[in-house]
Amino acid sequence: MLLDRYTRGNFAPVTEEITAFDLPVTGAVPDDLNGRYLRIGPNPLGLEDPAAHIWTLGEGMVHGVRLREGRAEWYRNRWVRSASVADRLGEPRRGRAVDERFDFAPNVQVAGHGGRFYALIEGGLAPYELTADLDTVGPCDLGATPEGFNANAHTKFDHRTGEMHSLAFRYGVDFIQHIVFEPGGTVKRTTNIPAPTFPYLHDFGLTDNHILIYTSPLVFNPELLATGVPFGWNDDLPTRLGVMPREGGEVRWFDLPPGMVGHTLNAYEDAGTVVADVIVHPGRFEIIDIGAGRPVLERWTVDLAAGKVRTELLHDRPQDFPRLNGRYAGRPYRYGYSASTELYATPSATEPDRPDEGFSNAVLKHDLIAGTTEAHEFGRDAAAGETVFVPAAQPKAEDDGYNLLYVHDPERGAADLVILAAQDFTAAPLARIHLPARVPLGLHGNWIPEAS
Repeated sequence: MLLDRYTRGNFAPVTEEITAFDLPVTGAVPDDLNGRYLRIGPNPLGLEDPAAHIWTLGEGMVHGVRLREGRAEWYRNRWVRSASVADRLGEPRRGRAVDERFDFAPNVQVAGHGGRFYALIEGGLAPYELTADLDTVGPCDLGATPEGFNANAHTKFDHRTGEMHSLAFRYGVDFIQHIVFEPGGTVKRTTNIPAPTFPYLHDFGLTDNHILIYTSPLVFNPELLATGVPFGWNDDLPTRLGVMPREGGEVRWFDLPPGMVGHTLNAYEDAGTVVADVIVHPGRFEIIDIGAGRPVLERWTVDLAAGKVRTELLHDRPQDFPRLNGRYAGRPYRYGYSASTELYATPSATEPDRPDEGFSNAVLKHDLIAGTTEAHEFGRDAAAGETVFVPAAQPKAEDDGYNLLYVHDPERGAADLVILAAQDFTAAPLARIHLPARVPLGLHGNWIPEAS
């Protein structure tokens, strides 16, 4: 495995925190985009041995752009100040003290809920609260339960109820926990779900009446604790889909071909079936080299009466980080969006005989009713990340809105925040907001609208 691919090219970390105001724009920022586009990812604070670096263990850094009334007011990037990050930066620690054995700068997701901003991770590690300007408040109790669980990175928001849901696991604990939050962020209820194989869980599915649980042969292995990523592949275990009533109850398990579900595009109920559109890494999955696989988009249709699951390949181009119009989450929908994740070699500016590896240079729009896919290609060295869909202020259709994402501009050596018209997906961007720095390829983010 070539782990140093995650220290080169546009995976390479940035070393400075920057604040810039009144960002230059090519095109025009839509007037109805008022809020913050935030994304987080691993950005190691120093690299002792690049050849042995595990990308997912890099300290989290948030990159954000503030849009208001057609202007790009600011760009900021900030490390999340865990205790160790604050110590290494020579700064006072933020917030309450935490057990340093389980303290880490979250690097998986940044989200807003109840008017507050959070950096999230998984495995029972604490979320961190951020200010609106991306400074660290400190570790927080979002989703904290008496059993020691917290909100997991892939929370799901139900627009109809105002609830937020999380399916959380803890390293080495033989059950997982479904946590439901009130609109204000307090825990409404929890359900413990037996998990005797200690599975690694990253995402889940949420419908009107069910929770969907994905388990695989990727499980906790205490013998790997010293590596920092204590999960290994056990060929003796099955890949399974669990379907549980949303209010709690018995889980029905269904065996599936070997593989690992990375992310859920959407899940919903349709005529007595439960449908999950998921990104699947077929076969064996290596968590320390997540870019080496070729994940594809599949549909899993569960006939609960017959006790059967039908799998269908929706698109075979390698892709990940699926998103949709959040107002259709948990219900039948038509459009989904994802990032291409094809690896390719690209010349290195510093080592001509040793090329870097590009990872993502396009985003996709899937019309799941017509069965078609459009690709917005940004160019070989563009390094396009996850896209987020933002509805227009008064949408007339499901795809009436915008796709926002960070895209590397190789000519400038810095990133643009690109805004696409979702209904004219392959057309030239509505706007390219030129950032003063590079934004490395990262993980997840969200559009957080200005509070009304």
